Amino acid sequence: MKLRPYQLEAVHAVIAARKRGVRRMVLALPTGAGKTIVFSELIRRARHDVLVLAHRDELLVQAKEKIEAALARSNDNRRVDIERGMKRASKRARVLVASIRSLHEGRIGKALAGRDIRLVIYDECHHAVAEANRSVLEAIGVFAPDWPGTLVGVTATTRRADGRALGEIFEEIVAERSLLQMIEDGYLRPLKGVRVETKISLGDVTMRGDDFDLEELEEAVDVETRNQLVARSITELCRDRRTIAFCVGVRHAENLSRALNDMGVRAGMVCGEMPKPDRKRTLRKFREGKLRVITNVGVLTEGFDDPGVSAIAMVRPTRSESLYLQCVGRGMRLDPSASDCLILDFVDLSSLDIVTSATLDAGVSREAPEREESGETPAGKIPGPEEDDREDAPVTLEELQQRLSTFDPLTMTQTQEAAAISMYAWLSLGTRGMMLHFLDKHGVMLCFELKPAGRSGVEIWLGDHKLARTSTMQAAIEAVDQELPNYGSPQSAKSDASWRRHPITPPLKRAVDALHPPRVAHSVGDAIAHLALKFGIDS
Repeated sequence: MKLRPYQLEAVHAVIAARKRGVRRMVLALPTGAGKTIVFSELIRRARHDVLVLAHRDELLVQAKEKIEAALARSNDNRRVDIERGMKRASKRARVLVASIRSLHEGRIGKALAGRDIRLVIYDECHHAVAEANRSVLEAIGVFAPDWPGTLVGVTATTRRADGRALGEIFEEIVAERSLLQMIEDGYLRPLKGVRVETKISLGDVTMRGDDFDLEELEEAVDVETRNQLVARSITELCRDRRTIAFCVGVRHAENLSRALNDMGVRAGMVCGEMPKPDRKRTLRKFREGKLRVITNVGVLTEGFDDPGVSAIAMVRPTRSESLYLQCVGRGMRLDPSASDCLILDFVDLSSLDIVTSATLDAGVSREAPEREESGETPAGKIPGPEEDDREDAPVTLEELQQRLSTFDPLTMTQTQEAAAISMYAWLSLGTRGMMLHFLDKHGVMLCFELKPAGRSGVEIWLGDHKLARTSTMQAAIEAVDQELPNYGSPQSAKSDASWRRHPITPPLKRAVDALHPPRVAHSVGDAIAHLALKFGIDS
């Protein structure tokens, strides 16, 4: 495999830094930049034994496979083994890929015995300052004045949520690459951001270090109507995208997964507490397309590579730049399935800036932004059910659209422009598709219907006639919007069309009254919207 120019520059930067006398250095490369490919090339060039440190099982396996592939291309037969849990690496292994948690005081000496380790690679090295991890590095000898080796840490973010500095471990950042550079050079998908107003106040949630207290945060955001809003937003805005939703806690992830399934969206949940076989099984279904959305708690922020993911739902409010950066990166890898990555943001993150230069310095903890006095709950209390938006969850696509605005996920700058799904009053049928009612030139009501057809794309119907097929739902909406004037009055398809304001007819009223839970409709437009939504969820 030919290295990209910036990857080769990173390799040369490590070699040049070592010649200058730097022994503990960092490569700061964003998710999707190919960090494993870079350190695999360093290992290929190494003349002595190598130790690779990682935290997650997925990272260990990925590292082993890519290192073996790099060595094989050079006909290098050095053995690569994993040291983890009950698994012991062979004494013949010249490259040791180890779980740092397994290298406790009683084991590290045995694992390294007989090996001349001169290169140590630390994957996701922002974890290095934790005391247990630092102890492993001390046992290896990386801080000894006469240590002859090189420690290379790789990470997508050099900023830690607790504000501690990587400078406690490393001497220098020898190469870095920003998300913006990667996007502009065509190595990562561009980002498209849509912010959804939730009306949930986080003003009284306690800050712990640089982020929210998780227990209080979960209590504040895991409410039924917010989960319904999130599920509805994912259903409508991520129709053609495989989506990862980042949640606060296990209960939150379970409830959101349930809300999505109730709307007809195939969703699964993974968390650290799940048995590994169950977690692998769920992720396999997701990769195979049997699940369209995965809700998760922490486990997909690192070491999860799936280029088919093109939408990220930030359901977990965070003030941590590093965490936000890790989550967003899961959807930015290049893949033919999507030209960009959609970020759904359900929280106020306007104070964050994820286009930052790498740093070895300690972070500065931020105070929560000041809130207006009116309407806030008493200090020290978490907003209760009576103060959440449980009566305000959007019912129709038009109501959802009123909550949307666009923003730039790189700068977190919100624009004044509305995030319009369409200029016309499309009604959602959930996973069953979309409908658009309008009047023809003679005043007769007609209806376009967009029907998902599996891998064949989306079919466009007008009454009983199939007109066309497109690859995605978004393409179908755009096609109908463009051709609508050829079939009838464009004004009649808008939300403010006069026929929509006509008083509800007795048959429509009986149908709406029969819905569960019951809905209130005063006009023909309201009735059609409620009935279409019910049809989409229950069908």
